[in-house]
Amino acid sequence: MADIGYISLVISFILSIYAIAGQLAGQRLNNRNLVKSARGAVLGTAILSTITSLALVYLLVTSDFSVKYVYDYTSTDLPLFYKFAALWAGNGGSLLLWLWVLTVYAAIVTYADKIKEMTTYVSSILMGNTVFFLFILAFVSNPFEKLPLSSAEGAGMNPMLQNFGMVVHPVTTYLGYVGFAVPFAFAMAALIIKKSDDRWIKLTRKWTILAWMFLTLGNLYGAQWAYVELGWGGYWAWDPVENASFIPWLTGSAFLHSVMIQERKNMLKIWNVSLITITYLLTLFGTFLVRSGILTSVHAFGNSSLGTFFLVFTGVVFVGSFWLIFDRLNMLREAREFESYISKESSFLLNNLILVGIAFTTFFGTIYPLIGEAFTGTRPTVSIPYFNTVNAPLGMLMILLMGICPLIAWRKSSGKSLRDNFLVPVAGSVIFAVAAFALGLRQIYALAAFTTVAFVIISTLMEFVKGTAVRMKMTGENPFVALARLMVRNRRRYGGYIIHLGIIMLIIGIIGSQAFDRFVEKTVSPDESVRVEDYTVTYRYLSQRSDGENDVIYAVLDAEKNGKFLDTLKPEKVFYPTHPNPSTEVAIRGSLSEDLYVILAGWEKDGRATLKILVNPLIAWMWIGGYVMVFGTIFALWPGRGAEVGPKYVRGS
Repeated sequence: MADIGYISLVISFILSIYAIAGQLAGQRLNNRNLVKSARGAVLGTAILSTITSLALVYLLVTSDFSVKYVYDYTSTDLPLFYKFAALWAGNGGSLLLWLWVLTVYAAIVTYADKIKEMTTYVSSILMGNTVFFLFILAFVSNPFEKLPLSSAEGAGMNPMLQNFGMVVHPVTTYLGYVGFAVPFAFAMAALIIKKSDDRWIKLTRKWTILAWMFLTLGNLYGAQWAYVELGWGGYWAWDPVENASFIPWLTGSAFLHSVMIQERKNMLKIWNVSLITITYLLTLFGTFLVRSGILTSVHAFGNSSLGTFFLVFTGVVFVGSFWLIFDRLNMLREAREFESYISKESSFLLNNLILVGIAFTTFFGTIYPLIGEAFTGTRPTVSIPYFNTVNAPLGMLMILLMGICPLIAWRKSSGKSLRDNFLVPVAGSVIFAVAAFALGLRQIYALAAFTTVAFVIISTLMEFVKGTAVRMKMTGENPFVALARLMVRNRRRYGGYIIHLGIIMLIIGIIGSQAFDRFVEKTVSPDESVRVEDYTVTYRYLSQRSDGENDVIYAVLDAEKNGKFLDTLKPEKVFYPTHPNPSTEVAIRGSLSEDLYVILAGWEKDGRATLKILVNPLIAWMWIGGYVMVFGTIFALWPGRGAEVGPKYVRGS
């Protein structure tokens, strides 16, 4: 089976080269048969990459330890679910997953043939990326490499990876990363054939939104994994690899907003093609960070020669794409200008600049240790305070714009419309601020942040209320029917508003957990209690049990709140026979208002235990908000009437 997998890789490599050469030559010679044959090679590459992936999965689930990759990442006692997930646990397997997604996407785009004069170039660009990944897999990081001697047992999977969030996180992240290759390929193809209209944007809108949605899920599951598995009480540490997936999410978000201006006003052509190029380059750069070993991260694969290949490939894509952009600047020149600074167009552009600003500051903070080491010989540290201090104000300004944008009109807003539209949100947010202050909220930054959030919620919900009122007046429908039909008949717009509300929920979780978290660490004897504000945690005893081949040490705790019993908590340390260090399994008693989060940090021979107890307010709203964002994305993308056009009101419709 290993031989079948590797042979499929090599044949795929040859086919992918032919797919590029055949399509380009056929296009130039106007030979449709050659083009058709080369497109068959694209499909063949997708089929062979599927065979290759299935071959590795088979080797993993059958524990064939004659293959080095299987030996490195699985063991006989590993559950079947994690044996399957080991496909993306290491360099070779994760790149194979990337390759499979890329080839499937390339085949779909090639055979859809939506813009016929572009398809050859789009397909060739995607296959050019495929050639790179096939070269890496076939000749640099072969997942089918065999060991000199077969082993009866494998090294096992890293315990930290044996978590549902970490199983889903890489898949969704890769679906996002690779998804951005499609609009990038269309943008480059449009430049090659010198077409500056927005056809490529309209065609790739769903691809872009799907890529953005999957990258959103990737970041969300990564944060959840960090929260429950790493045992430090947080969910985001501005780790280099965390940043590597966050930065293209920011630029991808900017692109999704700015293309609306090009669709409606035929503006921002240079900006849009540059944004999607930068976004795809950032996905490649993120992959370089994960595999180069140049920056320390709990998420990285460690030191690897792959980093050099990815850096060179990223450089080639950067030079080639921006040379093409600069060569077509005259073609991309703006035909129209902004008519007013106070317009929806201007707010979208400002939103773009803020998103790109956050992306730049995060990117700079991530690579600054490398810059410092290059010039001084010592590696400086850029830690959480830098990222929070720089990005928090920019983030709040971005959130404020989310509330302002729905209230202003396209082209130009009059003074009267501004007064009418802003009156309720401003008054509502002021009332909220006064009430929050009166109820005891004294932290100025938290008060300002929550007031901003209140403004955005009110302004966004007003869009639903006003739209429903208009539809009721024109159709005579009751409020519930009017609201449902309003949203269904304009899913693109209201799906966007649902996404914004999800982001606001996520921001509420961030503000609460960052501004009001409490923490206590204490070594306690049996039946001794630890108090954290309203919570009392009583340590009963320490015990041990077996979980398959693993040994588990756990503490039994009784948790109370305001004297009322809540739950029995059992934080654990799990010892694996295949790994020297135990993993931490935290105990969490969660609610919509806050999480009680308990870590078993250590213990003594006399039965004492060291507990870390945290109270993380509002953190559940982060996870709820993330799923609301995904729901809004699916709602906006769902095919049918309302996916592309605005609502039309006809009585009885």
